[in-house]
Amino acid sequence: MNAEPLLEKIAGALTKARLETVLIGNAAAALQGAPVTTMDFGFMFRKTPLNLRKLKVLARELDAYILKPYYPLSGLYRVVNDNSGIQLEFMPDVHGIKSFASLRAEAYEMDFGGFRLKVASLDSIIKSIKSNAPK
Repeated sequence: MNAEPLLEKIAGALTKARLETVLIGNAAAALQGAPVTTMDFGFMFRKTPLNLRKLKVLARELDAYILKPYYPLSGLYRVVNDNSGIQLEFMPDVHGIKSFASLRAEAYEMDFGGFRLKVASLDSIIKSIKSNAPK
């Protein structure tokens, strides 16, 4: 499956919503040539009242809805469009990542259909994976 058209749509919607994020996880690793697959896209973002409003703009732009999992300690927000298969996860905290600012500082930008998308570095992705690995 070629994810580029979907990434163009996501990058465009993020730009229109003016929501600053960094793509993380397997999707970010795959964009850098890592031999992984995924069907969802994870993003780290700053959880602020303004960004939560922007998340609603993003959901409208993608004709999607927002799910807030009911785990009491989870800060996860899931944006889903069942018709197009879009599933985006937005997390304010990611294991192994000190802060959004530190992740963003090591991220690089990729172009998708004229829209820029920040992508976590492989080093950041590996740190996060290792921090989740069983000891």
